[in-house]
Amino acid sequence: MLHLHAEWLEADGLGGFASGTVSGVRTRRYHALLLTARRPPTDRMVLVNGFDAWLDTPTGSFALSSQAYGRDVVSPDGETRIASFAREPWPRWSFALPDGARAEQAIFAVHDASAVAIVWRLVGPVQPATLRVRPFFSGRDYHALHHENPAFGFVPERRDDRLVWHPYDGVPTVIARSNGDYTHAPLWYRDFRYDEELARGLDGHEDLAAPGEFRFDLAAREAVLLLAAEGHDAVIGAAGESALDAALRLQRSERERRASFASPLDRAADAYVVRRGDGLTLIAGYPWFADWGRDTLIALRGLCLATGRLDVARAILLEWAASVSEGMLPNRFPDRGETPEFNAVDASLWFVVAVHEWLDAAERAGLRIAKDERSQLEAATDAILTGYERGTRFGIRADTDGLLAAGAPGVQLTWMDAKVGDWVVTPRSGKPVEVQALWINALRLAGARSEPRRALAQRATASFEARFWDEERGYLADIVDVDHEAGHIDTSFRPNQILAVGGLPFSLLDGERARRVVDAVEARLLTPLGLRSLAPGEASYAPHYEGGPRERDGAYHQGTVWPWLLGPFVEAWVRVRGSTREAKQQARVRFLPALVAHL
Repeated sequence: MLHLHAEWLEADGLGGFASGTVSGVRTRRYHALLLTARRPPTDRMVLVNGFDAWLDTPTGSFALSSQAYGRDVVSPDGETRIASFAREPWPRWSFALPDGARAEQAIFAVHDASAVAIVWRLVGPVQPATLRVRPFFSGRDYHALHHENPAFGFVPERRDDRLVWHPYDGVPTVIARSNGDYTHAPLWYRDFRYDEELARGLDGHEDLAAPGEFRFDLAAREAVLLLAAEGHDAVIGAAGESALDAALRLQRSERERRASFASPLDRAADAYVVRRGDGLTLIAGYPWFADWGRDTLIALRGLCLATGRLDVARAILLEWAASVSEGMLPNRFPDRGETPEFNAVDASLWFVVAVHEWLDAAERAGLRIAKDERSQLEAATDAILTGYERGTRFGIRADTDGLLAAGAPGVQLTWMDAKVGDWVVTPRSGKPVEVQALWINALRLAGARSEPRRALAQRATASFEARFWDEERGYLADIVDVDHEAGHIDTSFRPNQILAVGGLPFSLLDGERARRVVDAVEARLLTPLGLRSLAPGEASYAPHYEGGPRERDGAYHQGTVWPWLLGPFVEAWVRVRGSTREAKQQARVRFLPALVAHL
């Protein structure tokens, strides 16, 4: 069955990507053919949004594309001819023609370059067939929209067999190579409609520039269109190499690279590994996000350590180690501007955990760890803990009970970080439960090199169980000392408490209490795809994630299910059953199939 609204994405390893839907109808402002990261992985711009394509044969002219316009128009009708779609090794379509022939289309991004290749071929009865392709251009920030204006640079510069467009001053040029003929025929296509943007309560209408048309004799040979952003055109062809030969070379190298991954999930994980400066980092999510400290350091454990990509993990950790400031790692690097944002209490603590787990995995694998690299990572770890012990931004400090306090008015510091204007939806100021689990784990890990930190970890552990455990309810409080008011406790039933039992190297609870937490979370929060962020029945519970930005951000951590929490939950579920082989097998069968099927 064809899922026409399903989306595909091709990442380039730099933060840029190509993406769209199976139907070909672009439903998001982020659906694009050539989307480049000018300062990888940030400062992203959409250069080429998409294209229309037609196949002219003796029996007629048949569209191979579709666009949504205005309020309810979809034109042309290419989506009606899609006979099949395959996602491996890259997005591939087969279009059925009335005479029994088939046209095939493939799109893939070139890894480690801002370039994309589109290849068409004719399958079936040989007949005269002319392929016509008209690309759509913008040259805008990837969060923005584009509208008709007199400044767009329609006329391409010709450089040998290349066409070079200069959309606007200050925007990267677009370089195109093809084995077809280009006819200049500038047009504005007005009022493209993006339904997913409209569903999010945002503007979803755009105008795009269409400079001209490429024509290919598809009966004679495959048709190729290669597109690259400024500075990346070398990859789409060396001197003396035809456009077709370049496309075939790129196909071979990409096929080999993708085949080197153990499974489709391993290859999907690689899409999130991108360059930052001379190092590496992880994209927090497509299509919106760049690299976020918290997300990078949580995801590194699965995307890199679990997949055996220890060198990639090392490069990421060293890149982030250089960003410690006043004991804190950035929550995110902004798309524009050089000043990172440090509004996260947990990102730095996830770094300490990730460093420990990488060192452990590297030593078990026999990987040589350079002395200076170990020193850099240990120095960053020590700087984080020293900053937190002394006190740093946003009220983050070790309190007299050994626990970590954090929070300031108008700032969201935990992973439940939704904010709308001045409204912090879940401020969680005080001593959040998962922050204590991270803090105590970090102290215990660093305690191998520091007696004072071992002692602080012991004091904090004793305080944790005494202050967070609610015997009557049978679970852990979400926050104690809410808003830094001694004794004020938030008992909202949230999934954060699961990190006190699973998901981190050390559990803060054991025995009956640990089992009661896991059983309560399973009963009230577990779904086939992850844990709810708030239990049904709680006053702020939001049962649906929908509507405009305010409604969605208001529901983001008030019941919405988060798959990443399933990992800590499953580990906790296994731990309270003794971590036996039988328990692991039961968990594998019981909790993972639905998530794997969804992925």
